[in-house]
Amino acid sequence: QVQFVESGGGLVQPGGSLRLSCAASGSIFRINAMGWYRQAPGKQRELVALISRGDSTNYADSVKGRFTISRDNAKNAVYLQMNSLKPEDTAVYYCNAALGSGAYWGKGTLVTVSS
Repeated sequence: QVQFVESGGGLVQPGGSLRLSCAASGSIFRINAMGWYRQAPGKQRELVALISRGDSTNYADSVKGRFTISRDNAKNAVYLQMNSLKPEDTAVYYCNAALGSGAYWGKGTLVTVSS
């Protein structure tokens, strides 16, 4: 059974940094696009960043210039480097992977930005 597990969330002060990781477990044949999404309390889940298998990236305007998405195809993993964090970045962050069989979601990791 294919599963993706996020890690790296936690409490950080404004202006600080965190690095999120999402690692796959189970058999993986091929992963196409991968992405990070987030959901704040009372809000809908929104796209943060996407990365194709060829490393083409796309970012939400709210995080552009502060966050960097990357992937390691050999490890079936995706990462999100988060710099200059703001309180409005507080949310549960989810990784997503598009496989030939469909899309798969992690269970999420909580990021709290507060002084």
